[in-house]
Amino acid sequence: MIRIRIDIWPGGDQRRAYTQAAAVICCARGQGRVCDYNVHAGESQNEAAQKQDWSSRGHILKHDRRASIWALVAKVATWAAAEAEKQ
Repeated sequence: MIRIRIDIWPGGDQRRAYTQAAAVICCARGQGRVCDYNVHAGESQNEAAQKQDWSSRGHILKHDRRASIWALVAKVATWAAAEAEKQ
């Protein structure tokens, strides 16, 4: 399992930090080079973007595990951004 958290530190002040968005990524199928992943992501209300809370479940299919972990994170971020726009 991989967990991604987006924490906001207003004015760089850790004491006022809060989590704006999060995602959990779990391997669904595959043990070798190529795997499918289940994703659950969401975001808290964002007044600046005029968005309400949302959460969604989806999949990242046929990810090459030889790639950097950042490649998987980028796929999840792209998917989550598209889900946010649907809200």
